[in-house]
Amino acid sequence: MRQEQVELDERFGKEYAGRYVFQEITWAKRSRLIQKYTRYHPLTGQVVSSDFVAIQAETIWASLREQPAHKPITLEKLLGEEQGIPVELGEFLSKIANKLCGITPDEQRFLSEPCVEANHTQHSHDSASSKNSDGPQHSLTGNPPR
Repeated sequence: MRQEQVELDERFGKEYAGRYVFQEITWAKRSRLIQKYTRYHPLTGQVVSSDFVAIQAETIWASLREQPAHKPITLEKLLGEEQGIPVELGEFLSKIANKLCGITPDEQRFLSEPCVEANHTQHSHDSASSKNSDGPQHSLTGNPPR
């Protein structure tokens, strides 16, 4: 799995300075994180809501393999609204995690906004349950069409 090492200076604050190692997470882990924080409509399957911040925080946390000994980053700090990490640091960590874990800009937009569009999914009909409206039905074992 791919890794990325980052040496942070004090630009985000003294407590965050140090060496961090991030590693790519598996497809299954990424999918479970997205499912955990996304709510779907029970009938249509459309996305009703998605907690993008929580998905990003958990993705960062899952990909973080090493950090300075005093452990300045915790999941609680990543999720924290009052006692969280600085915005600029969160954006920086998100870019690293998204690059390693393959979250595309389209997926970021999808996860960050509730779906307000109509469902564009095409429903397929099984040949046993749909009727042909083009005329009489022909049997394969009977008379072949002319």
